[in-house]
Amino acid sequence: MWVVSGAVLVSYLAVVTVLMLTPGPDMLFVLASGIRSGSKAGFVAAVGVAAGEAVHLLAAVAGLAALFRAAPLLYDLMRFAGAAYLVWLGVRTLRGRAGGIADGQGGATSTRRAFWRGLVTNVLNPKMALFTLALLPQFVDPSRGQVPAQFLVLGACFLALEIAVDGTVGLAAGRVRRFLAGRRRAARGVEVASGSVFLGLGARLAITR
Repeated sequence: MWVVSGAVLVSYLAVVTVLMLTPGPDMLFVLASGIRSGSKAGFVAAVGVAAGEAVHLLAAVAGLAALFRAAPLLYDLMRFAGAAYLVWLGVRTLRGRAGGIADGQGGATSTRRAFWRGLVTNVLNPKMALFTLALLPQFVDPSRGQVPAQFLVLGACFLALEIAVDGTVGLAAGRVRRFLAGRRRAARGVEVASGSVFLGLGARLAITR
């Protein structure tokens, strides 16, 4: 017997696909990363975001995500830490020079940085933990048994779709970066836009409860 029934899996994939195609904080983060550091960094940022989501999935399996409902202070501390990190990224981007984009620079350092920033940004967003806790149980059938295995299967599908959708966005964003190579004024405008995205995501995370 399959861990998750075929009908449930099909309906779950349909719901998750719609959610993934709806622009959200993760997609905007990947988009800004790809434009700022190139296609490879944009894709790796999506992988980093997925790795952060994997942490939330494992926490949901362990029941740790329920702590955010029982301990509002813990939720707020994590939320403000994530907001502060995004604001820090925004300020760094706004204070940077456009030379990196205009000269087409990138490289392994930018790629590694994109991965870790994607991971940290997602992990420090407690809303993702609550989202995971709210979504996955709706498709878990306790009567089939192997509840942790069902969580893991559904979570793996979620991560695969997230990488596919957001990774495509990151790769496409790199084309915008290549277009900006040699156009310093336009490149600076993109730096400002990317920094504003990070600041906006940080403010949204800090303000919205």
